[in-house]
Amino acid sequence: MTDTPVAQLVLGKLREIPDFPEPGVLFRDFTPLLADGSALAAVVDDIADRYRGRIDAVVGIEARGFILATAVAYTLGVGFVPVRKEGKLPHDVHAVSYTLEYGKATLEMHTDALEGTPRVLVMDDVLATGGTAAAACELVERAGGQVVAVEVVIELAALNGRAPLSARTVSAMLTL
Repeated sequence: MTDTPVAQLVLGKLREIPDFPEPGVLFRDFTPLLADGSALAAVVDDIADRYRGRIDAVVGIEARGFILATAVAYTLGVGFVPVRKEGKLPHDVHAVSYTLEYGKATLEMHTDALEGTPRVLVMDDVLATGGTAAAACELVERAGGQVVAVEVVIELAALNGRAPLSARTVSAMLTL
């Protein structure tokens, strides 16, 4: 989907990197978007406008999901909660292991991260196979939160990442 102004903006700022992080993978790099202050503001404002008054916290998935999730949380005046790779958080954690498009991984979130913040927006940069987002949603629910939606900048439609998230609201700014 490239029919909205923000989708066109995102598309124009993408850089494709072949064979990263391993041969056969075409990586969609959105760091040029982050480097453009007005483009970054437009993306953050677009997301924030859709969730204003509907969420109590934004969960960002390591690592690129942290960037936009923090900006959206700040814009909305709500908390930011990091979901990190295994072994990176210093306190008691919930953990979920899952399969991604080129390997396996484990995500963690502090057990007390969502106390008093039941309505959560989960954010990441790309939705590929859906394993990472589904694991993050499971962590939110284990911590007592309710996933209002999953928000990504780019969805890779051919990888069918919405399938593991079929019971959830998923929004992508740009679908390729």
